[in-house]
Amino acid sequence: MALKCVNIVGFPDQQLLNQILSLHETIFKDSDMFMKKAKDKPKLLFTIGFKEGEVVGYKIGYELNSDTFYSWLGGVDEHHRSQGIASKLMKEQHLYIKDKGYKIVQTKTKNKWRNMLILNIKYGFDVVGIDTAKPSDPKIILEKAL
Repeated sequence: MALKCVNIVGFPDQQLLNQILSLHETIFKDSDMFMKKAKDKPKLLFTIGFKEGEVVGYKIGYELNSDTFYSWLGGVDEHHRSQGIASKLMKEQHLYIKDKGYKIVQTKTKNKWRNMLILNIKYGFDVVGIDTAKPSDPKIILEKAL
């Protein structure tokens, strides 16, 4: 079954949001913290992947400034991994934000999320710095020109 991708600006309806939060909780165990942080993000964008009507993956991002979009969070259901879903969601998000006039997409990841780091580099991101706001848990900052 082919993956269907949908972009939603702002929060999706409650039923769809609940499906995304359920998947997010399974992966990251922090859906309450996510919701608290997400409410304050400008121009929030959900890129959602569906197979047979079921949410199997998502990417969430928001505007940093008029030129730069921040790709914040993403995940794929463990039963649907290694099928290219994360790559397809990334491509879909980048096409959408480029069309909206953004010039750069930025993301951060941790060394422990090796697959995400490799995927970002594979799709043209460059390492541009390290976020050491939490010295015990540094984040790798990556950017890509759109």
